[in-house]
Order: sequence, then C-alpha cells, then structure tokens
Amino acid sequence: MQIYLPIADIPVNVLVVLAMGLTVGFISGMFGVGGGFLMTPLLIFIGVPPAVAVASVTSHIAASSFSGAISYWRRRALDSLLAAVLLSGGLVGTLAGVWLFTKLRSLDMLDLMIGLSYVSLLSIVGGLMVFESVRAIVRSLHGQPAVPRRPGSHSWFHGLPLKMRFKVSRIYVSAIPVALIGFVIGFIGAIMGIGGGFLLVPMLIYFLRVPTSTVIGTSTVLTLVTMAAATVLHAMTNHLVDALLALILMIGGVTGAQFGARAGQRMSAERLRLLLGMMVLTVGFRFALDFLIEPQELFSLRIVGAGG
Repeated sequence: MQIYLPIADIPVNVLVVLAMGLTVGFISGMFGVGGGFLMTPLLIFIGVPPAVAVASVTSHIAASSFSGAISYWRRRALDSLLAAVLLSGGLVGTLAGVWLFTKLRSLDMLDLMIGLSYVSLLSIVGGLMVFESVRAIVRSLHGQPAVPRRPGSHSWFHGLPLKMRFKVSRIYVSAIPVALIGFVIGFIGAIMGIGGGFLLVPMLIYFLRVPTSTVIGTSTVLTLVTMAAATVLHAMTNHLVDALLALILMIGGVTGAQFGARAGQRMSAERLRLLLGMMVLTVGFRFALDFLIEPQELFSLRIVGAGG
C-alpha cells in the first residue's frame, strides 16, 4: 500500500512505516529512550532525505515519549525535580541545535554531518554500553555488586556549587552538571533527530549515580519536552517536518511504547543496557557500511534555483 510523502517527495509503503513506528515505539518505552537513534537511520535507509528524517522523527519521539512518560508517572518511577533541572539546560540545547542544523543546511553540509555523527557517536556509545553491561553481568554472576562505583564515592563535580537534593533519586549534587547534561542531550537531539535517552541513561547512572528505577522515567520526560520543542522549531524555521510521515510514525509509536514500558519493568537493568548497547552498535555499523560501499550513482543533480 503506497502513499506519497509531500515533504520527503517520495512514495513509501504505509504498512512498512507503521511497523517501523510500532517497533521503535516499543523500544522507546522499554529502554526509556526516544528511539530516534534507530528511527532516523531506518527512514534514511528507505530513501527519506536525512534532513526531513531528522525533522519529522522528532514528532514521533515526542509522541512515543508522552505515552511512556504517562506510564512511568503512574508507577511513580520518575524524579520530577531532576527532570526539571535537566530541562533547564535541555531547552537551551535544543535552540542551539536547531540553529546549527539550519546553518549547516544552508552550507549544504547537513547530510554529511548527520552521517558522520551517527557513525562516530553510536559506535563509541554503543561500545561503552556493551562493555559496561557485560562487566556488570559478570560481577553479578560472581556475587559482586553490579554498580560501577562504590556507594559514597565522589567525582570532581560533586564539589561544584548550587547543590540540590533530589529526594526521589536519593542524590545530593550540584545543579550545574545536571543542567549541562540536559544541554548536551537537547543539542544532539535537535541535530540528529534522536531523543538522547541512550546517552542520558548511562550519564545519569554512571556519573550522577541515579538509581535505574527512576532513570528511565526521568529520561522519558526530558525526551518528551525537548523533542516537542525541536518539532515546533524545525517546522517554523526549516519547514522540513513531513506531517503525514510523522502521523503514521506517531500511531505506531504511541501503541508500541505502552507495551515496551511494561516489558522493561520485567527485565534487569544490566540486561536492558546490554540490549540497548547492542542495538546502538548495530545501527552505527550499518551507517559505516553506507560510507564504505560505493554508491550505484557517482553523482547527483539538484535544482538550487530557477533560471531566467
């Protein structure tokens, strides 16, 4: 069943796109991530232009995150204060990311930048997540604590000012690194079309020692707000949000996120991180192949203006 996407300017199979939204929505709810790290590449792989894929996926991520956030809020598995501080930096990062996105597009460097960013970021982050998860599982099998840090240990940023007590997460830390983490997630999400949960979750766990029980729900809230803001900004500044594509992805994403959130509650934190790390690595590897394999057409034509 073919349908024409007006902004992407290509025909696609609506059932395939719907299945993609359902699958990525399930992953979003299960791991507490936006799913954009998977959805954006999938759309690019089926022929959607990278700029349109990034701008349109932000709406899908927001919809999937909304569904997941409601589920975690009902279970009281999120830290509202921690989410608010993360958002203080996340919204600023989103604004900066959309500005750079627009600038790179005007210089005709956006597609290359998106591809290189996915290869480098996903390979590094996925590798680190797999390594840490395997090490945690091995420690658990030997009866040792699975946490990477000893309770009570401190890092350099624990000495920073503006300390806040996050009662739900049971941590006492400066708001500066929390807001900075939010800025990075918002910035990367606006440029790459990813919710940033696969970065935020390990940052909160390994750097701030936030309990896994509240990390996923808190991550979902940040993803929801930053991606909703990115959708509005991309639509207003770049006019690249394909509403029809976004609607199909939303329908599948919202449905899948509900089932994913329930499945995530039944798995151990170490195995969840291992599965997420393996998926991140797989997508990064697939992007790398696109750079190494010679394209069928060695040149392309594009109309940049009307002639007189």
